[in-house]
Amino acid sequence: MTSWSGTASSNVLVSDFDGTMTEHDFYKLAIHSLLPQETPDYWAEYRSGNITHFEALRRYFSSIRAPEEAVLAVVNQMNLDRGLPSAVQALREGGWEVVVTSAGCDWYIHRLLDEAGVSIEVLSNPGRFQADQGLLVEMPYGSPFFSPTLGIDKRGVVEYLLRDGKTVAFAGDGFPDVEPARLVPGNMRFARGDLASQLIAEGLPFQRYEVWSDIAKSLLIEN
Repeated sequence: MTSWSGTASSNVLVSDFDGTMTEHDFYKLAIHSLLPQETPDYWAEYRSGNITHFEALRRYFSSIRAPEEAVLAVVNQMNLDRGLPSAVQALREGGWEVVVTSAGCDWYIHRLLDEAGVSIEVLSNPGRFQADQGLLVEMPYGSPFFSPTLGIDKRGVVEYLLRDGKTVAFAGDGFPDVEPARLVPGNMRFARGDLASQLIAEGLPFQRYEVWSDIAKSLLIEN
């Protein structure tokens, strides 16, 4: 994704993908199933501030040494919410559009969404799988929401929509989701995992969800 013209809808749910629309994060599954045992702990390097979030994922993904069939099998193990297609449709009928903002890679995001028959905007880092080189993820330099540390600036997406007068909800589960989550009201802030823990630490209200389709139900009831 290199550009985005925005959405005509006045209500937008901006959502993370890994661990939010899915049960599991791809990088965690990849570490467990696809990487050589001697692969360094790049996530620890990120958490200590030595490398960026994008660089940690880039190094993990490029360390994959497995055939594409095995990688796609792991992608399927992410367990996309089975209620996602009907939830997206219900949101559209209720006046909401959904935009995915992900610091992961659009290579597996598009595959899972396409298999589920879901067509929604995806703002993520482009990538391709290449035998013997792993999953090659690239910086989205042409994106209006480019971030040098994450690839995609989720906060920038939310700020853009708010400036455009939209009602914005945000859903996520990780540390890169904290800044965009702070920008929306508590009743429009959906969290679990590390995001929920951080919001609790900051005393910020949010709505907890078990599966992504729960968010759709809450928004439709709220509005």
